[in-house]
Amino acid sequence: MRLSGKTVTVGVTGGIAAYKSCELVSLLKKAGADVHVVLTEHALNFVAPLSFEALSGNRAITDMFDRAHDWKIGHISLAKKSDLFVVAPCTANLAGKLACGIADDFLSTTLMATKSPILLAPAMNTGMLTSAAYTANAKILAERGVLFIESGVGRLACGDDGKGRMAEPKDIFERICAVLNSKNDFCGKTVLVTSGGTREPIDPVRYIGNRSSGKMGAAIAAAAVMRGAKVIYVAATDAVAPNVPVDIVRVETTADMRKAVLEKSEQADIVIKAAAPADYTPQKVSDGKIKSDELKLSLKKNPDIAAEFGKVKGNRKLVIFSAETEKLEENAKEKLARKNADMVVANNVLAPGAGFSVDTNVATIITKKKTVSLELMSKAALADIILDEIKEL
Repeated sequence: MRLSGKTVTVGVTGGIAAYKSCELVSLLKKAGADVHVVLTEHALNFVAPLSFEALSGNRAITDMFDRAHDWKIGHISLAKKSDLFVVAPCTANLAGKLACGIADDFLSTTLMATKSPILLAPAMNTGMLTSAAYTANAKILAERGVLFIESGVGRLACGDDGKGRMAEPKDIFERICAVLNSKNDFCGKTVLVTSGGTREPIDPVRYIGNRSSGKMGAAIAAAAVMRGAKVIYVAATDAVAPNVPVDIVRVETTADMRKAVLEKSEQADIVIKAAAPADYTPQKVSDGKIKSDELKLSLKKNPDIAAEFGKVKGNRKLVIFSAETEKLEENAKEKLARKNADMVVANNVLAPGAGFSVDTNVATIITKKKTVSLELMSKAALADIILDEIKEL
């Protein structure tokens, strides 16, 4: 029972995704958690308290002044005994109230009173999600240590297609398990994580790039923070950002990433090169947009950031990634030795579930002492295994 002995409070706000929270409560209960549900007034328009009471085994709370409970002040009692609060779905309204310190119902009052971790699962229209107001509120909350799980992309209740769907219950459940079962064994450590694919400009409009999304790097950064580390996140332009407090350094080219890594690594105990920096860059970049019928590029090799750091790493640990299409272990072991790395995480990008821009991976972890082949799993789960293996180095 992964959550045995843990108390989780699920806040449900007024959005169509509220029905998904029934599945989340069920997953938490099956994992052994003591689950309490708080519904806002608007949430009652989408789901009934009885559903959550049947699934959780506890009375669902809907009214700040409901007298049908014990003598303890309700929101304070729940704030103290909960190990984690998750709000799913989290509307822009709730995020705004939490950021501004507004406590006008049972859920917002309890969230303000708790010292436990708070995890928000945003669900709203794309326009609201990208608005200046919500963006500012989310930044404030992240800086305070509030955790977020990224919204999904797809068809929304309003009929639009875009980002704003609440994360799937199973993904929220996995994140809750990761938070509550975190070992705090990286406390006092600084971890530098590189992430995403760099861009090499051809002209002011075009560039050479690759398919890396940065999801693996973001998962590692999030896992390291949840285990107590300070994280420096050196991320390419389009790389996904982790929904935890990290020091983000945005870069565009491989040369930019090299400079950031060599400068910031002086502060780091562990460097994890999860990015996919471009191997080549154009010999010459056009000052204006190229409009010829044919385009021929002359490329030069970019510096090998990991190999360069490996020469000067000293007592610091270096973890590299190796994306392969053939001879996986052979190529990964060669990189491990050539770059003076301590560990390599290798994967065949052609394997189902292990390619770019997906939430899963199939990896083989190789050190100088052992090789561990892993099955298909979420990148979040793999991130924790990678950190476990780093502790053994």
